[in-house]
Amino acid sequence: MTSNFTRLMIGISLGAIAAPAFAQESADDIIVTAQKQNQTAVLRGGSVGVFGDKPAEDTPFSIKTYSEALILNQQPQTLGQVLENDPSVRTTTGFGIAGELFVIRGFALSGDDVGYGGLYGIAPRQLIAPELAQSVQVLNGSSAFINGAAPGGTGIGGSVNLMPKRAGDRDLNRVTLNYTGPEHIGGAFDVSRRFGANGEWGVRINGTARRGDVAIDDEFRSSYVLGGAFDYNSGPLRLSLDVVYQRVKVQHQRPKLVIPGVIPAVPDASTNYGQPWQNTTLRDIFGQFRAEYDISDNAMIYAAFGARDGSERGFYQTISVTNAVTGAATATGSFIPRTDNNEAATAGMRVKLKSDFWTHEVNFGSSINWLVNRNAYQFYAASATPTNIYDPVAVPRPNVATFSGGNIDDPFPITRQKLSSLFVSDTIGFWDDRLLITAGLRLQTIGSKSYAANATSNVVAGGLTGQYNKDAVTPVFGVVIKPVQGLSLYANRIEGLVPGATAAATANAGTGILPVSNAGEVLPPFTSTQYEVGGKLSLGKVNAGLALFQIDRDIAVYTLDTARPGFLVYGPLGVQRHRGIELSIDAEPVDGLRIIAGGSIIDAKLRRTQGGVNEGNKPTGVPKYLLNANIEWDVPFIPALTLTGRVVNTGKQAANLTNTLSLPSWTRFDLGVRYIALVGDSPLTLRAGVDNVANKRYWASAFDSFRPDLQQGAPRTFKASASIDF
Repeated sequence: MTSNFTRLMIGISLGAIAAPAFAQESADDIIVTAQKQNQTAVLRGGSVGVFGDKPAEDTPFSIKTYSEALILNQQPQTLGQVLENDPSVRTTTGFGIAGELFVIRGFALSGDDVGYGGLYGIAPRQLIAPELAQSVQVLNGSSAFINGAAPGGTGIGGSVNLMPKRAGDRDLNRVTLNYTGPEHIGGAFDVSRRFGANGEWGVRINGTARRGDVAIDDEFRSSYVLGGAFDYNSGPLRLSLDVVYQRVKVQHQRPKLVIPGVIPAVPDASTNYGQPWQNTTLRDIFGQFRAEYDISDNAMIYAAFGARDGSERGFYQTISVTNAVTGAATATGSFIPRTDNNEAATAGMRVKLKSDFWTHEVNFGSSINWLVNRNAYQFYAASATPTNIYDPVAVPRPNVATFSGGNIDDPFPITRQKLSSLFVSDTIGFWDDRLLITAGLRLQTIGSKSYAANATSNVVAGGLTGQYNKDAVTPVFGVVIKPVQGLSLYANRIEGLVPGATAAATANAGTGILPVSNAGEVLPPFTSTQYEVGGKLSLGKVNAGLALFQIDRDIAVYTLDTARPGFLVYGPLGVQRHRGIELSIDAEPVDGLRIIAGGSIIDAKLRRTQGGVNEGNKPTGVPKYLLNANIEWDVPFIPALTLTGRVVNTGKQAANLTNTLSLPSWTRFDLGVRYIALVGDSPLTLRAGVDNVANKRYWASAFDSFRPDLQQGAPRTFKASASIDF
């Protein structure tokens, strides 16, 4: 399979290079245009929640937008591979599942809390196909006022928002073939048109299908995606409708490792110590409708509604190392069917006023989320046959259930949430908006109900076990000063608010996997407070941002339950404080040489812990520093050829709360090449790349809710693709 695809790519390349149109003057123009359109880019600014679309220099927050060209050129298969470009973000996976977990400024952001078109709760929960996005926006820092409370209980350190694809000003017909070694092959199409006398109607349809083994031994992944975007833009009225179907399957995944009191040596980079019987199938149908209407030149009303129907079904695995020297390990299993039915809505009004002395931009409106989670679970004891992380053994699938909950055949609701809010803000500008002062309040109400997975003496299965309804006011205050052209200084104070986490059925607190005595209990909402100052510089083809921040948030952890030996209990611990500095740069210092780079340093500590336990220690999985650099070079003496490179460096991180274990720093190098030729008058873009060129073995992350679990970095991965626009 691999050799056939390679021959196909070579054949396409040779045919394209030999195309007679290449020698024509018009062909040179086509290639130059295509090369510019394919330039990987980071855009400063984006959609800033209730404030709408804003350039970076006018916002008192740190925001970056990764473009569609970057997504296409880097050939990512997951959202996490796009976010590898950001020096304040790292990606790991959730415990026992295939879902990605993002770490921004040292705090978790789960897939539940990734926005889609500005709405929470409607994007797929575990894995998101990046081909769906026209851009990926990253806002660093707390954002409870900007976006509302994140329903999944994360997002304290930052938020990610996917902007749906839209039909552009020009017609698009694009077909892409792609390959990821050793046997992952796929294709994609992307078509868009504008209709009407003035192009007021737009349609964009795109789809992706890919499947096969990836670089980790015998790990199989497939993804099927179909998305449609329809928009109307004429006069004062703008309408859009986005509808997406996504189906993802992961088989024989290499999981996180549960470790004993010693960190084992890292296995070979491609070794798969996961079990063949592990599998998960994720199916999501989601979308949104949005409407905007200009009442006048300085007033606009808007409304949006979105929904998601999601289904997850899988037999999961937990690999626990029993001997860190020999690599001996056990494999336990769990079967967890789950469905989610979520809706989200927002509506508001934005008014701009101006006089000779000041400007006002007033925002007010409301938002609401409804979320219903239905799930059940069966946990199985470890197989009698041991395995080994250095020499994996395929053990029989565990079949002795230790405990279970819910209705496996027809899961009933386990939690219901309703998050609603009212917000108002005013941004006042002076001296031609060289001074901007923003103040706002959002009144948030978080309601949650939890239901019994099993019958007890006090409640029937599916019966209500707990509920709360809490109100909180989350203010925002920000200042922007633009002393000279191209320089913007800012400061903000903003809070974060998330629903309290739900105690899991099982957890690992450093003593192995144990049941949780208060499983299903929903803790009260968690709050955080952020202070940030920074600056943004834009001089021609050089853009830079610098930020200093402090974030305090309430935290909860799993600890041994003294009242029930052999059980854990989930509850509050204290405060986690992160202080840090971030620097980001995107520039083209000379024509044809583009740089995207940056770094961050985080000083993370636990404070005000109960009984002083682990007071002053570092939380797990928060690196001391992060460094990234991407380079693209359009080779001047070989027209249409671009060389690319990337380095990702992550600092030392604690692997347990007592700080007796830590992961060393690691560095990864990626290389690539891009070439544009012609087939007739159509530009053909050929891409090839290698991630982790040195095939370095390393523990990438120890992040997962204070548990000492390790995520191994991906091995050397070959990628190739060919896209033709016609």
